[in-house]
Amino acid sequence: LKQPTAIQQNCIPRILGGEDCIGCAKTGSGKTLAFALPILQKLCEDPYGIFALVLTPTRELAFQIADQFAAIGKAINLKKCVIVGGMDMMVQGLELSKRPHIVVATPGRLADHLDSCNTFSLKRIKFLVLDEADRLLGGHFDKQLKTIFATLPEQKQVLLFSATMTNDLDNVKSVASNKVFIWEEKDDAGIATVKELDQRYVLCPKDVLDSYLVEVIRTFCATNKNGSIMVFTDTCKNCQLLSMALNDVGFTNVALHAMIKQKERLAALNKFKSNHVQILIATDVAARGLDIHEVELVVNHVIPNVPKEYIHRVGRTARAGRNGMAVSLITPHDVKLLHAIEDAIGTKLTEYKVDDKEIVTILTQISVAKREAEIKLDETDFFEKKMINKRKKLILEGEIDADKYLIPDETDEENEIIDKDKKRMKDRHKRQKEMKKTKKQFEK
Repeated sequence: LKQPTAIQQNCIPRILGGEDCIGCAKTGSGKTLAFALPILQKLCEDPYGIFALVLTPTRELAFQIADQFAAIGKAINLKKCVIVGGMDMMVQGLELSKRPHIVVATPGRLADHLDSCNTFSLKRIKFLVLDEADRLLGGHFDKQLKTIFATLPEQKQVLLFSATMTNDLDNVKSVASNKVFIWEEKDDAGIATVKELDQRYVLCPKDVLDSYLVEVIRTFCATNKNGSIMVFTDTCKNCQLLSMALNDVGFTNVALHAMIKQKERLAALNKFKSNHVQILIATDVAARGLDIHEVELVVNHVIPNVPKEYIHRVGRTARAGRNGMAVSLITPHDVKLLHAIEDAIGTKLTEYKVDDKEIVTILTQISVAKREAEIKLDETDFFEKKMINKRKKLILEGEIDADKYLIPDETDEENEIIDKDKKRMKDRHKRQKEMKKTKKQFEK
């Protein structure tokens, strides 16, 4: 660190002065240090635990923020803990009872701890930080945030940071207990993405989307031997299928989505960060806040429905002054979305040229790999996990009876499960026949 970024230069003095703060700046602009440095400075003046609570929407971002706090606070023996889902609640409860200086958490798991135990208190916290605040305040976490906010003291500093400003952030002024300082990075040209980012699109038919993705990756890898690639898609299923298919055709990668166990998610992310694997296939759980220095290309396999999510996705590259490229695969049905994104970011995307002749040569291979991946996925418990997670959520929200979930003795429910299994087997056999037919054509 040699000099502060714009958001650090403007926000840190105000936070040290005791003001609440809303900071909005482009991805890769140093928002984490903008709140971490003044919190650690104040902690040095009056050290106790729990001193600050940092809330974030994703587990991976929580671990990253905690790592940055640990790196900066090493000299003062900083104690921090991460409270996220997918990890042992008993271990987390023990860590909270030891009153660490900094708690970094996702709202759902922290609310669970507040509801189920009384071994720790948030009554004395000095700072409340909402990182990626637009996502936290967007409505999805309202119930959990209500539980958390009810346990906090009236007098505290509230710090909100995000790459995109929304009305939800602006409305925080009415509930803040201190004077609110708002700083939003303004670009002279009104562009919401950094100038070092080269933004392109590829117009392609929906049926051959995967083949165009492979060709974009192949072309990039041919000229960038060590550059890392992040591929974003829309669902956990698509993410897993893409990962399996790309591995089958020789593009080694790791997947990151909500259906993977937390330890496996962290392992995948660490492999990608350490450059042991060049390609990461992910859903939007990886779209916010993650700082991976060597990412040179972001590919939108499925373009997001909301322009601000596009901004967060492409913000994984061209960070801290480095160059990067983002390529979005666009079907004819996505053209309106493309125009909405261009209006939101204040710039036009240019076309990325793909050789259609190369697409023809790999079309069958990619189609076979995708179908094989679908068959393999059917043979795992992937869909059962999804159903179990959905039911667990309904139980926690009180929508269904826990006893009924644990002992599914209802005849209708059993019949429904059997019918689903029969349909899945029928679809699997149909795909196997199609795959064999395609393989024979490919061999000819």
